[in-house]
Amino acid sequence: MSEAVLTSQLKAEAARLGFVLSGVAAAATPARYADFLKWLDAGYAGQMHYLEARRDAYASPSSILDGCTTLRMLGYAYCHHEPEALASAQSPMHGQARVARYAWGTPDYHEHLFDQLQRLRQWLVRERPQARVRGVVDTAPLLEREFAAAAGLGWIGKNTLLLNRRWGSYFFLAALLTDLPLEIDPPTDKGYCGTCRACLAACPTGAFPQPYVLDARRCISYLTIEHRDAIDPDLAQHLGDWVFGCDICQEVCPWNRRVESSAYAIPEPSPDMAPVDLISLLNLDEAGFREKFRHTPLWRGKRRGVLRNACLVAGNQKFLPARAALEKLTRDPEPLIQQAAAWALQRLVQPNEQPAINRF
Repeated sequence: MSEAVLTSQLKAEAARLGFVLSGVAAAATPARYADFLKWLDAGYAGQMHYLEARRDAYASPSSILDGCTTLRMLGYAYCHHEPEALASAQSPMHGQARVARYAWGTPDYHEHLFDQLQRLRQWLVRERPQARVRGVVDTAPLLEREFAAAAGLGWIGKNTLLLNRRWGSYFFLAALLTDLPLEIDPPTDKGYCGTCRACLAACPTGAFPQPYVLDARRCISYLTIEHRDAIDPDLAQHLGDWVFGCDICQEVCPWNRRVESSAYAIPEPSPDMAPVDLISLLNLDEAGFREKFRHTPLWRGKRRGVLRNACLVAGNQKFLPARAALEKLTRDPEPLIQQAAAWALQRLVQPNEQPAINRF
């Protein structure tokens, strides 16, 4: 079987497994690797210290697979159509909290994509038994967006997300690395953001110091997931209703207004996740949190992080029915939750009423 035929058949197999985007890039140093290092040196990664610890590994895919020559870059759509309860909600959603679309249900996308990648890997190894092949989904030191753009899957937009004219930005990225010399695809000929600045203007925390640059330390997704400490009150008040992740810069993007639906899209929204009931969330103990979120992306935030966020949402909404739950959380064993609950209670104070707790 020729190189061209194998490349074509591998793409067809990827499509059969549900990957809506597929292209091949050469295993070279990413074009923007130097920009990535500058981004790290500017401190924009915040507490994502694992990026700095592996900075040199991002220079070449061979750090992941020795002898790697090509990468089959893949895109898998995720559910983006809002359930009725969320679509009809007013802003702010009194008593409700928002979760980013990619985390609306089960399974955790890592589990599903790893399963599909394993099937694709097995197909390739059957065709080329001597080949070295490895699949990765955002856990290895790989600049996925750079290689996806190089493989023709789309262009990197002003909000730093990969955009595709057919699928917008509502898709996961995955990669199949191999030492096989697959045929390389041409990159997208250009970007299609034009003069649009909708994503930059819509960010409530000002997380974009300039187009194509994200200061993660101010990003709501970072703050609600990766940031492990108390959130600065000046930023906390701008989190709005977001309890895990954020879709604002995607929601305002014109390319996401015409996104197609995929029969393979994941996850299927859970009725109690889009949106999430705030009181129920605030009342979760460790066992309840484990039972509800163990197999969802929210597990990454742990109870301490997700309940910290829930307290901040309650404070932002000035949701008075949450007072009893918040007062209980000021005595929670976790200091991070105590602090967030105290801050929220201060926001709930009515005119002429003295705050019961005055610390954050």
